[in-house]
Amino acid sequence: MSLIAGSYEKFIWGYKLRQPKSTSSDQTLTLHPQFSYAAHLSPIKSVAVSGVVAASSAGDDTVKLYDLATSSELGSLLLETSVTSLSFFTPSSLSSFPRNLFAAADDGSFSIFDVDPFVLLKTIQVHKKGINDLCVHPSGKLGLTVGRDSCLAMVNLVRGRRSFICRLVKEANIVEYCSGGGRFFMVSDEKITLHEAEDAKIVGEFEGAKRVLCAAPGENGLIFTGGEDRALTAWDTVSGKVAYSIEDAHKSRVKGIVVLSRDGNSGATENPYLLASASSDGVIRVWDVRATNKEKSKTLSEANTKSRLTCLAGSSIKSLKKSQLTKDSLEKNAVEMEES
Repeated sequence: MSLIAGSYEKFIWGYKLRQPKSTSSDQTLTLHPQFSYAAHLSPIKSVAVSGVVAASSAGDDTVKLYDLATSSELGSLLLETSVTSLSFFTPSSLSSFPRNLFAAADDGSFSIFDVDPFVLLKTIQVHKKGINDLCVHPSGKLGLTVGRDSCLAMVNLVRGRRSFICRLVKEANIVEYCSGGGRFFMVSDEKITLHEAEDAKIVGEFEGAKRVLCAAPGENGLIFTGGEDRALTAWDTVSGKVAYSIEDAHKSRVKGIVVLSRDGNSGATENPYLLASASSDGVIRVWDVRATNKEKSKTLSEANTKSRLTCLAGSSIKSLKKSQLTKDSLEKNAVEMEES
């Protein structure tokens, strides 16, 4: 598996999580450095990964593209405003390479890119103020955004237009679909609200101890959160309670969470159920969350970037072996976007 992290120091960091060949209990996973680039001219706001492709954004009005298979930078997509959130969409039929890249911006716009080649398909004005976060439904047909105008918006990605918007009681900084796409959740400071995807009806509420800075959906109705309390918390959306919590997971506030779930192959049940987290003190850690109910959680692997991390994204290790697009093709497409 590959992990990508962005930092305040404008660097992007790439790590590969290597699993031991032997199943001996005395062996641990290793986060092996892949690359580090001085990618942007300002602190990195968002990173996204799908298969061999990664992207990062900052306040310098650019989206940088990377090829994880060769650990190389491909080029830049130039926009007219800074991008605050990125997300790839990968159809299940492809599984190894994304079809679209979505970018939410500081001016309230939502851009849709074709990945092969990297072409801007459409830009939609969704919010009156900057967008805090975006997420894409597993079908790839709908997207959700939350903005600084204290609104939640739905974007029809098939027709390329905003289909719904409503005002929230309080500005949300995170929005994510749950596993399967039947529900989604939003985060406003320390509060997490669970909603039906069909009508946005609230079906659950959770209250954290301190402000939540990152969140990710897990399997079996779980939502993982991290933030200023320095802990990793798993919320059970079925019972409405905390399933378990890794206290003092980091020495500083948690800024990124990635659920590295099983890939569905024949040997998947033998693989650990992994959760990766990143903190503002520069440390990335990997956990096997199945052990949390049995004993005190221990870090399976960790790496120290010695920088102030701002975001984290991950990709399946097997997807790096199934790329359908060459580096030369990606570089050509990225350059064409720059020139246009």
